[in-house]
Amino acid sequence: MARRLVWFVLAVIALVLAGIWLLDWWRGPLVAAYRVERRPLLQDVVATGRIITPSRINIASEITGVVIKRLVDRGDIVQPGQVLLELRSDQSRAQRAQAQAALQQLLTQTRPQAQAALVNAESALKLARSEEARARVQVQQGALSQQALEQAEQTQAAAAAQVRSARAGWDAVRPGGAAESQLHAALAAAEAVQARSFIRAEVAGEVLTRSVEAGDTITPGQVLFTVARAGSTQVSLPVDEQNLEHLALGQAAQCLTDAYPNRSFAARLSFIAPAVDTTSGTIELRLTVAQPPVWLRQDMTTSCDITTGQRADALVVPNDALRAQRGEHAQVLVLRAGHARAQNVTLGLQGLVASEVRSGLSAGEVVIDDPKVQPGQRVRAALQGVPAAGGGSSAGGRSEVAGAPR
Repeated sequence: MARRLVWFVLAVIALVLAGIWLLDWWRGPLVAAYRVERRPLLQDVVATGRIITPSRINIASEITGVVIKRLVDRGDIVQPGQVLLELRSDQSRAQRAQAQAALQQLLTQTRPQAQAALVNAESALKLARSEEARARVQVQQGALSQQALEQAEQTQAAAAAQVRSARAGWDAVRPGGAAESQLHAALAAAEAVQARSFIRAEVAGEVLTRSVEAGDTITPGQVLFTVARAGSTQVSLPVDEQNLEHLALGQAAQCLTDAYPNRSFAARLSFIAPAVDTTSGTIELRLTVAQPPVWLRQDMTTSCDITTGQRADALVVPNDALRAQRGEHAQVLVLRAGHARAQNVTLGLQGLVASEVRSGLSAGEVVIDDPKVQPGQRVRAALQGVPAAGGGSSAGGRSEVAGAPR
């Protein structure tokens, strides 16, 4: 009797377990699912780039020389005209001194001498003319021979030639004349050569790199310093060209650097490149940082989240639940009467983890997130928290529902 009772109990347990298994099999497998909700939604474009300035200036020498002084280093702030480097300039100083001496000689010796020579020649010509006139009268009176008159005429002609020569000499050295202009040009050239021995900053900015030390011999064109031009701080971002339709100038962004992942700063989209990089399929964006933090450095790796759209109250479905998405059209599996049913939907804003549903679903419906589930299959839903717009999950935990009636 006891043995029969034991067998009876075991049979009942087996029947119960079999019934439970059959019920679960009939109800379908337990799959991840989300309940469609209304909530705020952001549409973002996220990309990684680097901190830059509007332009960088490479500073090089125009001449070959030996560095005798380096006056700035990396991180220094420089102003236009500030001397960065000094080269040995013995030859250029000598050339300048020679040009100055030649100009001084013109002003103090050659020009006064030429002026005096012209005055003397003009006086001699005046005297020769008087003598020639007197001799002509005397010849007419018979008091002087014709030969004497010819000598007076020759003297007058020689004096006139001397005046022409003295005037030509004076014209060459007179103020503003050819000699003075030539010497001023020679002095300017010598000063220009000497000025090249001082390497100066052309713009205001910060020294990013320097590749020279005192004692180095440098050659023309060799880059000595790189200066980040003073101006607005920007972030350069290469973005997939598929995001172009969502981007517009003026959109706000929040940025984080790899060096300071817990410190964000604000930026705004200020430039969209006019052409796409055909090699990478990306387009360059520039974000302007109006108030850059003091710890920001050039070339820092920076991730930026650009807000391209937002809704205060949107019907939201997780992106994981979307199937066969093509632009704003997609398909989802909706749990109805215990079965997975295919439903076409039209999307609005598309965030990083969730998208807005403009048509095809209603709040409270359950959508399935399991690529193995096929339309028409009987399933049970294990509800997950709908991911938040920022990438996290909403509160609510996990629960199971058998189905949602239409």
